[in-house]
Amino acid sequence: MSDPNTSLPSASHFIIVGMPGLQEHYTTLFFIFLLLFLATFLGNLLILVLLSLDPRLHTPMYFFLWNLALQDMLLTTTIIPKLLAVLLGHNRISFAGCFLQMYFYISISATEIFLVAAMAYDRYVAVVKPLHYNSIINSRMCLTMMCTVWALGFLLPVVSVAPASSVPFCTSNHVLHIVCEYPSIMSLACADVSAQVNLSLLIAMVVTWGAFLFVLFTYCRIIIAVVKMKTVESRKKAFFMCSSHIVVVVLYYGSTVVEYIGLKVDSISSDGRIFIGGLNYFLTPLVNPIIYSLRNEKIKAAAQRYFRLKSAFPRCARNTVRAAK
Repeated sequence: MSDPNTSLPSASHFIIVGMPGLQEHYTTLFFIFLLLFLATFLGNLLILVLLSLDPRLHTPMYFFLWNLALQDMLLTTTIIPKLLAVLLGHNRISFAGCFLQMYFYISISATEIFLVAAMAYDRYVAVVKPLHYNSIINSRMCLTMMCTVWALGFLLPVVSVAPASSVPFCTSNHVLHIVCEYPSIMSLACADVSAQVNLSLLIAMVVTWGAFLFVLFTYCRIIIAVVKMKTVESRKKAFFMCSSHIVVVVLYYGSTVVEYIGLKVDSISSDGRIFIGGLNYFLTPLVNPIIYSLRNEKIKAAAQRYFRLKSAFPRCARNTVRAAK
């Protein structure tokens, strides 16, 4: 029997255990997650294409929405393809591949937190300071905000992931999850990693709660400004301007709370907790394009113009052929 304190070779691999209690349902789960992945990917791709092609949508709010759709696409492509492979029985992942997946998952998730806060600030300026909106949220400010959002999102996880990739891992290389999640990987370490885990938890708490309190502050100011408006019509307009983002905020933090509660409820099995986490990877990336496409008349109009133009090409070609005959 091998010594449990010996570490894995540097070129070794991990085994993604997945959901052992649900193995008889893996084929069904594969098709469910595949459909969710395709819907999520294509929905966000549609948002990216429409916002890029239509010059009427080249405004700050849609610039932030474009970044949100890009972030959602990156998140799903980081997690879901390997999840689908695990459901098909391909559960090995290389040491480097595991930590790359961990890094990109944490980075993109952190980017979403900062992006939601940036979008809250955009709505705050639009409602509270409407006359100064164009001077405050200009092209330079938008680029600065987005560069800061993406830079912070991809730099902060280095503090956690880089040290984690250098710790020794014991011969039990089975990851009790469907992805290379930070706590699951660190539980396999031979050395005492409590200091690293506590530091990572502290950074995550500061980022999450800091962004949440900022969003809460902006919406408190927005509510105060809306209450002071004199007409019902102006209040409805202000509420409509913020409604889509409010739904995104509620979904994002609500899904996080549900996942946290799932980890704390003893009656939920480990497979159930992993399954809840798997659905959480889809929830906001899938729902975000639905929210913005259904509630935004400009995006719906752009989709109608674009697809009507595409569908007109075959008719034009047929008419040209008939005229030539």
